[in-house]
Amino acid sequence: MKACSPDIYHAFEKVNTKNQWPEKEKVWFDFQDGYDKDSPVGKERLLFTLENDYGANSVHRAHFLDEMVKLLPDGVTSFKKHLDTIEQPEGDGRIVIKFGDGTTAEADAVIGCDGIKSRTRAWMLGDGHPGASPVYTYKYAYRGLIPMQRAVEALGEDNAKNGKMHLGQDGHVLTFPVNHGETLNVVAFHTTDKPWPSETHLTLPSQKEHVYEDFKDFGPTVHKIIDMLEPNLDCWAIFDTNAHPMLAYNKGRVCVLGDAGHATSPHHGAGAGICIEDAAVMAELLASSEVQSNGAEGLRKVFQVFSDVRKERTQWLVSSSRRTGDLYEWRADGVGKDISKIHTECKERDDKIWNFQINDLIKDAKQKLSMFS
Repeated sequence: MKACSPDIYHAFEKVNTKNQWPEKEKVWFDFQDGYDKDSPVGKERLLFTLENDYGANSVHRAHFLDEMVKLLPDGVTSFKKHLDTIEQPEGDGRIVIKFGDGTTAEADAVIGCDGIKSRTRAWMLGDGHPGASPVYTYKYAYRGLIPMQRAVEALGEDNAKNGKMHLGQDGHVLTFPVNHGETLNVVAFHTTDKPWPSETHLTLPSQKEHVYEDFKDFGPTVHKIIDMLEPNLDCWAIFDTNAHPMLAYNKGRVCVLGDAGHATSPHHGAGAGICIEDAAVMAELLASSEVQSNGAEGLRKVFQVFSDVRKERTQWLVSSSRRTGDLYEWRADGVGKDISKIHTECKERDDKIWNFQINDLIKDAKQKLSMFS
């Protein structure tokens, strides 16, 4: 965020929520035995802890966007548009963007940052291409919110006010504070062998009785968390682009960024962060003299360099996140329920995300652009 703009980082800090205990400021999650049936509620066996320099950070997306909107000049945005198709001329003419409401717009370049169901990606690959649509990972998640005071009374302060990951067979439950510590967020993941029942919706209404059924073999702490959920809640399908990664994120003067190019499952908690990395690299490249001096050809070069420097890391994240979800649920090949191996592999994978130096990549991208022929 700082590489993009200090203002964006400050906007994030305004709405950010961390672990509530100062001594757990650098803790990402405590990983606990969600299958622990012998310990009372709130006393699950601690398996291991993962820490980094910044700890756990969470925001409500809408609150963060509200702060970001304040940074935009008036008159530069247009909402409630749905991309239909793109017409890119062979030469250097303007690109025509056609929307579902019949309106059009023209641009020198198009960056599709339109999410996991990206129309830009589908246009680049072709609607019939297997990578045009995301693929179900055979995991889904129930999501709910619990008032913090109620969570503290039921689970104890540590379990309610700091990030916890409750591991078990074929499922895991995340709990962490949001809303500046006023609310406990609950995300309960489950693996299934059944296809997702909808072809059009990634989220479907569900009931708490289904959560009980999926987590019936977990211990009393997880059951207490489920007790506090509302009777009706949403079930979120976990899709990603792992099965058919894009060969390139660019096509002429059209490029995809973030989930549009490399949608990931959420098990690393890094999908949004990787998108912000994309934005930082893209912004620096677009600000280069190459674009100012060479117009359309400069834009084509920028998008090619962006794709070249971002593909390996972003597509690694997509595959690593799938693996990590299985590590949490004691399903990973060669690891299973071996907690020591789970800890070691999770740490190695997370360190690759956390210890990445964005400024080094930006420097490398600029150098590649200067040498582009």
